[in-house]
Amino acid sequence: MNKLLLTILCCLLPFMLLAQTVTDTANMDVDTTGQRDLIDIGSKLFHFKPRTKKPGQKQIFFSVLPLSTSVPGGSKALVTSTTAGFYLGDRTTTYLSSVTFAPYFNLKGRYGLPVHSSIWTPDNTYNVQGDVRFLVYPQNTWGLGGKNGEDERILVNFDYVRFYQTVLKRIKPFFYVGFGYNMDYYFNINTNVNGQTTTLSDFTRYPYGTDGRNSFSSGLTLNAVYDTRQNLFNPFPGIFANLIYRHNAGFLGSDNNSQSVYLDFRKYIAVGDNSVYKSIFAFWTYYWTTISNGTPYLNLPGIGNDPYQRSGRGIEQNRYRGNSLIYFEAEYRRDITANGLFGFVVFANFNSASELNTRRFAYINPAAGGGLRVKFNKRSATNIAIDYGFSKGYNGLTLGLGEAF
Repeated sequence: MNKLLLTILCCLLPFMLLAQTVTDTANMDVDTTGQRDLIDIGSKLFHFKPRTKKPGQKQIFFSVLPLSTSVPGGSKALVTSTTAGFYLGDRTTTYLSSVTFAPYFNLKGRYGLPVHSSIWTPDNTYNVQGDVRFLVYPQNTWGLGGKNGEDERILVNFDYVRFYQTVLKRIKPFFYVGFGYNMDYYFNINTNVNGQTTTLSDFTRYPYGTDGRNSFSSGLTLNAVYDTRQNLFNPFPGIFANLIYRHNAGFLGSDNNSQSVYLDFRKYIAVGDNSVYKSIFAFWTYYWTTISNGTPYLNLPGIGNDPYQRSGRGIEQNRYRGNSLIYFEAEYRRDITANGLFGFVVFANFNSASELNTRRFAYINPAAGGGLRVKFNKRSATNIAIDYGFSKGYNGLTLGLGEAF
């Protein structure tokens, strides 16, 4: 009964939050007076003077962070995370466009080249979203559902190419509708690690995308977005809602015809007087499900494998996977210093993956943690995020640029 109540709460919370008044954040300009960031400190230490902006000149706000952190499948890797924020129109009527490039590699032949982009045209008329990746890395898998123990896993090696592109057109303020194309190509799939002989098909007891060396999915998407946030790196109070319907089709080259739906809702609430110390509660929930047979195993809903790969802090990526997945996270964000240079967060989340060959949510998997924030670029509100999360049988430290959601 407790599990059922938590699942119902996760589904109903977005609608309770949506009932609050929505403010027009598109017309909110960011005042950085009195704010400090690492660029200010570097300029003072090294006597560097920022380039003067010419009238009409577009500005690009860069943040670069070389770091060492864990990657899927275990081990450490060198990651160079670079973000670029820029306005293509009047910043009082146009959201901040963003491009993130975070290549990583280690000395064991693992590397990744992911590029994420969200481009807003002047006056937010169009939003063009992109997600392109080429990855070579192993990934642990525990099969389907939430019952399998920590040791009930195998390591799967594969190479991966992703190409997602979406174009959204504004229908009315904050509301966008559009179409996209999604392609996932997994190749060189194998589980022959350290003498293991178990095949992915035998281990998972799932028939799609587990028998061969390759798995190819290609499909069209229908997208609807409601977004009152101004900044993806560090969302200000507002709302984000997203619906993605995907149809993989044989005529586009897909191995199988299959369909899925992804529903995402986020709410950001300012608390108290934010004129000096920023204080925000952030909530995130999503429901991701297949609605037909045929979805390849590696494309099934899995924790940490959402479109932005940000869910499940404190849980190993794809620790829980199923035909359906429900997720909820709450985070409190607070400045430590009045100039915004330092801040902290505390967070908690839980997820539930459907059991093998069913849509039944039988297990709830919680995680929690906290983190430190250091302002890297105040003009794009980009923070260095240092988070520590933990759950049953796992804990980890993650570093990156920008908030988790």
